[in-house]
Amino acid sequence: MAALLLSLGGCATSTAGLPLMDARAEAAALPKPNVYLPLEDMSPKREKPALTAEEQSKLRKELIAARDRQTSHVKAKVGVARPKP
Repeated sequence: MAALLLSLGGCATSTAGLPLMDARAEAAALPKPNVYLPLEDMSPKREKPALTAEEQSKLRKELIAARDRQTSHVKAKVGVARPKP
């Protein structure tokens, strides 16, 4: 009998300072901030392009050259790593 009273006594807590609603219900009431713009909101048009035609051409040539260097480097490594039959 004493064990029953002790186990039930541990469950009795004071709720005088607690709000009537559940804490999770209050937290859900906060608005969730949106990271993305709504779909219908468009960003303003730029006054000038990000890159001029000349800059685009120069960047394209640099990227192609970098790609060619990488592929030739990989081909050289593959050729060394694998002995030819």
